Amino acid sequence: MSASERRAAPRTAVVWDVLDPILAPRGDGPLDVVDIGGGTGGSAVRIAGLGHRVTVVDPSPDALAALDRRARERGVEVLGRQGDLSDLPSLVGADGADVVLCHGVLEVVDDPAAALASIREVLRPGGFLSLLVAQRHAAVVARAMAGHFAQAAALLDSTEPHGRTRRYTAREAADLLEAADFTVVSTHGVRVFADLVPGSLLDLEPGAAAGLVDLERAVAGRPEYLSLATQVHLLAT
Repeated sequence: MSASERRAAPRTAVVWDVLDPILAPRGDGPLDVVDIGGGTGGSAVRIAGLGHRVTVVDPSPDALAALDRRARERGVEVLGRQGDLSDLPSLVGADGADVVLCHGVLEVVDDPAAALASIREVLRPGGFLSLLVAQRHAAVVARAMAGHFAQAAALLDSTEPHGRTRRYTAREAADLLEAADFTVVSTHGVRVFADLVPGSLLDLEPGAAAGLVDLERAVAGRPEYLSLATQVHLLAT
């Protein structure tokens, strides 16, 4: 495993633990998966490798070009469409999708409720939404530890964007989903400890990366650690 893979594994393992059973190859054929803001295809190429039909919707032509190169290098096909959440129904089409990934996107949209309504419009009955959002409590802690005490205080109860980013508590994200007529299936903390562990430790200490992945998995579903997580992952249908 490369150094970049060792560092990425603790940050992504929990999300893939949730998605892998949904994306496992099945007898009824491939799924139609839409990755919103999927950029260069880190998730999309992996999913396409499982045999599914994957579309990445992203506003950046440079990211989509990088996606195309990555897909060709891996020998898979991923459709890239330039646009954003407001364009989603027209980009996906009337047939819709079985699975929609919205990772790190709801934080930067102007109207989160409208964004979720667009996703709801394209998601087929029984389909799944994988929503990954920045978690506000962890941002408060991170700023306080860096000595930015005024910024930490400003974030405590703020639901407004700071800079370009809007952060959520798990309850706020769940409330948004429920208001958009989704049902939350599961909620997990992501990167509870991963952002606190120096990358050099994972590079130099044998077994450290695997041990951190195990720890992340052990605490992901425990509510007492949810407020420490850098991100919250919600699976909804």
